[in-house]
Amino acid sequence: MPIVSSFYGIIIQMFFNENAGHHTPHFHASFAEFEAVYDFDGNKLEGNMPKSKSKLIEAWVELHRDELSASWKASRQGAIIKIEGLR
Repeated sequence: MPIVSSFYGIIIQMFFNENAGHHTPHFHASFAEFEAVYDFDGNKLEGNMPKSKSKLIEAWVELHRDELSASWKASRQGAIIKIEGLR
């Protein structure tokens, strides 16, 4: 499970060989016992995340949308591009 970024206890991951059922570019976010899937507009597609952490994820997406797209393309090829977290 490659980690793309982490900040404030949130871990962002993209999976290499994920089920083909997901056609929308997305990433997985986890915090403590919470897990959710987000698209590159910061919309939660599924799962649960505390509202305060979801707001941080949305802000992170705004800052790194282009890098997310590059990481998505790389992950389809089995590579990973790290993205800076929030400070």
